[in-house]
Amino acid sequence: MPLSLFRYQFQAMGSPCELQFYSPDEQRADIVRDHIISDVKRIEHKYSRYREDSVLSEINRAASIGSSVSIDDETAALLNYANTCYQQSQGLFDITSGVLRRIWDFKSNTLPSKAEIRKALEQIGWQKVQIHGSALSFAVKDMQLDFGGIGKEYAVDRAAGIFYQHGIEHGVIDLGGDIKVLGPHSDGRPWSVGIRHPRIPGTLLTTINIYTGALATSGDYERCIVINGRRYSHILNPKTGWPVQGMASVTVVADQCVVAGSACTISMLMEKNGAKWIKQLGLAHVWMDQSGKTGGNLV
Repeated sequence: MPLSLFRYQFQAMGSPCELQFYSPDEQRADIVRDHIISDVKRIEHKYSRYREDSVLSEINRAASIGSSVSIDDETAALLNYANTCYQQSQGLFDITSGVLRRIWDFKSNTLPSKAEIRKALEQIGWQKVQIHGSALSFAVKDMQLDFGGIGKEYAVDRAAGIFYQHGIEHGVIDLGGDIKVLGPHSDGRPWSVGIRHPRIPGTLLTTINIYTGALATSGDYERCIVINGRRYSHILNPKTGWPVQGMASVTVVADQCVVAGSACTISMLMEKNGAKWIKQLGLAHVWMDQSGKTGGNLV
């Protein structure tokens, strides 16, 4: 049966999103599209820090008073993965670092004081969080969780599962730059993914051809401020409270998007050791540091 290429664009998780996939007919394509967008929106609503009725907001209300809260199996699985990332990153990938957003306002063009950073660091530390069965508890008050680095990537992997459930084997999911390729074009050609240059707007650092797999990029250019010639990015080191220095951009290719996303974020958090760490991980990758040097096995 001949396959046709369908493209759907939508907004979710604060980002432009797109589905491209091959289907034998438009009716089936529309059904698959609706299921995927519905699930992406469900995850967005469930884990949005901007919605008072989200599960994440409920968790953070408990965290603010040092209380406990019940969690479902899906949330427990995400927290378990976050724990794995914390362990493998020597404590640098820490989803309790959300409190740093309170003092880092990248629209104000000002830096927080050392006293503000010192106080915020007291509320950071994954080791201060405990999970007992379906109960999540916090050892200190004023903590806050943030699923950045795994939430949107988890939604990508979920979307890929919906594709497979409907027999779609050729397509690509792009949720704001977090990407999953199910299989090549119907004629066997790979999908080409352009990797943005972190310093030259409108240009590409490189182009990656993917037949199957997931891709994610982390960089210091998405949200940042420049003060006295120094760039301060939105990627914050939970041990120092300050924006990371060293890497400008890291892109990782893996089987799952949540793995690619967390790996490139951890590499950024490793700062000057990021290139060495991502190489030892053994995943396909490309990086550029803040001096303009590039490396990786995809260059």
